[in-house]
Amino acid sequence: MQYPAVLNPAKVGNYPASCFSGGGLVWDAVLEYRVWCHPERGAPDEADGNDYFYAFETFEEADAFYRATMGAEEPLALVLQREYIDEDEPGCYVHVREQRITEWPVEFLSRPRRDDGTIPDFLAPDAPPNRLEVLRGLAPRARRTSPLERTRRSQ
Repeated sequence: MQYPAVLNPAKVGNYPASCFSGGGLVWDAVLEYRVWCHPERGAPDEADGNDYFYAFETFEEADAFYRATMGAEEPLALVLQREYIDEDEPGCYVHVREQRITEWPVEFLSRPRRDDGTIPDFLAPDAPPNRLEVLRGLAPRARRTSPLERTRRSQ
């Protein structure tokens, strides 16, 4: 799979190390690709025994670094979520309309980017039994209607 380009190459390496990890179910943009290094697993000790990461503009660069570096983790994507889906309790989903950044396994980028219908379609009462079909882009496009049209259909 070809992974997406980063939003702003000039900012790669300037995002905070501390952020959310996983979650949110949707993504808007990739900010950078990261490879975390662990001295306790054999990575060079470049941070007084602490874990550290290198940031890359492309997945391919991150993956090559990972494969050549002892004590490195597989690459992660630092993603921007302009809004996202929170699940505090299993099956209890909430549409959160605030921006955050989070690290994701790059495989999650195989899901289509969030569009205006993704979260409303996911939360809709007539969503497919497996709601993940919406996030994976597998739900019929006919489901991708505006919130106004969904309201009209349900009346």
